Amino acid sequence: MNRRWELLRRRVYGDDHDGPNPGPMPWRTYAALIGGPLDGLLLDITDWTKDEIDTGAALTTERGQFPGGQTLYAPHPDEPRAPAPGVTCCFYHSGDTPRPADE
Repeated sequence: MNRRWELLRRRVYGDDHDGPNPGPMPWRTYAALIGGPLDGLLLDITDWTKDEIDTGAALTTERGQFPGGQTLYAPHPDEPRAPAPGVTCCFYHSGDTPRPADE
């Protein structure tokens, strides 16, 4: 099995693992999460702008350093990113933060 199909078998962050479609959809665009508490999951970035992708994501999780807080992922600036269906880039773990005070 090639690497691309292996990546598409992963779970998607935020999807219900007991739902009817727990895995990625081949027509959507994903970032592979590397390192940290969400290592191995995919993040659906289909409708994200280039600026949003370049910024990365703060994802809520119970599995990080601060349960209920956020874990931070961002792409490496020199790594290529193609706007196409499938797994098109990687977001790398850069740290964890407590839950924002306004939540």
